[in-house]
Amino acid sequence: MLRKVMTVVTVVSMLAIVTSCGKSTKTEEEMENNYQGVLPAGEALAPTDATEVAQRLATYASVKLTADISHLSEKEKQILPLLFEAAQLMDDIYWQQSLGNKEAFLARISDESTRKFAEINYGPWDRLNGNNSFITGVGEKPLGANFYPVDMTKEEFDTLQNPDKSSLYTLIRRNEDGTLRVVWYHDAYASKIKRAAELLKQAAALAEDAGFKKYLELRSEALLTDKYQESDFAWMDMKTSNIDFVVGPIENYEDALYGTKAAQEAFILIKDIEWSERLAHFAALLPELQKGLPVDQKYKNEVPGSDADLNAYDVVYYAGDCNSGSKTIAINLPNDEQVQLKKGSRKLQLKNAMKAKFDKILVPISDMLIDSSQRSYIKFDAFFANTMFHEVAHGLGIKNTLDGKGSVREALKEQYSAIEEAKADILGLYLVTKLYEMGELKEGEVMDNYVTFMAGIFRSVRFGAASAHGKANMLTFAHFGENGAFTYQENGTYLVNFDKMKLAVESLGGMILTMQGDGDYNKVKALISTKSVVPAQLQSDLDKLKGASIPVDIVFEQGKSKLGL
Repeated sequence: MLRKVMTVVTVVSMLAIVTSCGKSTKTEEEMENNYQGVLPAGEALAPTDATEVAQRLATYASVKLTADISHLSEKEKQILPLLFEAAQLMDDIYWQQSLGNKEAFLARISDESTRKFAEINYGPWDRLNGNNSFITGVGEKPLGANFYPVDMTKEEFDTLQNPDKSSLYTLIRRNEDGTLRVVWYHDAYASKIKRAAELLKQAAALAEDAGFKKYLELRSEALLTDKYQESDFAWMDMKTSNIDFVVGPIENYEDALYGTKAAQEAFILIKDIEWSERLAHFAALLPELQKGLPVDQKYKNEVPGSDADLNAYDVVYYAGDCNSGSKTIAINLPNDEQVQLKKGSRKLQLKNAMKAKFDKILVPISDMLIDSSQRSYIKFDAFFANTMFHEVAHGLGIKNTLDGKGSVREALKEQYSAIEEAKADILGLYLVTKLYEMGELKEGEVMDNYVTFMAGIFRSVRFGAASAHGKANMLTFAHFGENGAFTYQENGTYLVNFDKMKLAVESLGGMILTMQGDGDYNKVKALISTKSVVPAQLQSDLDKLKGASIPVDIVFEQGKSKLGL
């Protein structure tokens, strides 16, 4: 009997050894921290052209992020340092998602300007210049960033039998035998995620606003589970807090391979009460505005939630995805289509960042490229409204394809972000036009918005046509040009033709909404590939801006000390 028992034990032990053979005993976080990332190991990294890198670095204007916090309670002021620490953790994770090991990468760069430029770009690719590499020996930016193995083929991904492989919140990694596996974010970044969750719990304990408290508690749990919908609903219900904290894996711009992986980011926001009161009225108009969209009825039968709000904030911290390359000046969230259909979305205008871009970039561009007879139309209020209604427009249109096979996002795959940004651009201008006609906008005139929008194209396209926003801008510019919405003058300036621009806005808006509702991937891909390019004349004009040393974007001086904390 003893011999039989010993034999069984021996067999079981041998099976255990065989089963574990080739399987790592390390945690997913340990393996992720040891993962090489998108760049091979090597010696020092040198700039392709140190002078050019220094010049590119100089195209970013430095802006101090601060805000008046005198209206905050003592507990609200105690919350802010906790949020700063949690935001920094999101920044650390984003480095891993976009590149790999931040410290190992930066340590290989001895040139100070190149290292600073790499920090702005979260890697060796110039995000505002078509993702061109500025480091010698570094190839093209992997489409899938560090969400997937760099050598993974689409065939490998397609044959991977795991329903979570296309989740917003998973990585794809190789096993030791070369096969693929799926790793949840909360496992890959376990220590950082747990610390961030703890900080949110601590902040929730201090929160006096009931909605903010509930959101922080649920968001803390969401970070630990990668289940975000409940916290998104709570964020939608958070109406009265003086502080807002957008945190977690949110946008999918970084994943240019499949457009499914969400990247970590964070914003710390202080509400501007006076400006927010000006905006509150427009949220209730969303269902009515949806009805009037310039497209067949079947493409606008969905009713957007009206439980949405528009608010203005001063942003005091950017972290992760939103801080890479071009800086976000407005937020429209959540992205979850189910939440949008039930609750709508919140549109957060980052007023201080927006004003910095207007003063330092848009006005100087207008002085060079807008016809002198129309420069008086360039106004901050118009810039603010165009940006705000761009975000409003994200919540309009159609979220699910007409064939009933799924969401527009799923149908259009990696092309979704660019066409969605183009939709928001053009429908935002359409909404402004209608609101003036309805008497809802009373200050200024719609021509302010049209000319300021035109100048805004020149500002945004300098981010590069490789980004979703850059592609959207070029698509709009091409449509405007084909429909006579502007005239290019002999003196190298642009003159807006009001009536033709109004018609071009309606026709492009209707075309995009139709393509989204049809879920026509091939048609959208063909449109973007042919229209989202910078024509030679425009490139020549953009080169003039470069020669005039007009900043391309802004970079922040930010942190607790800027608020006196």
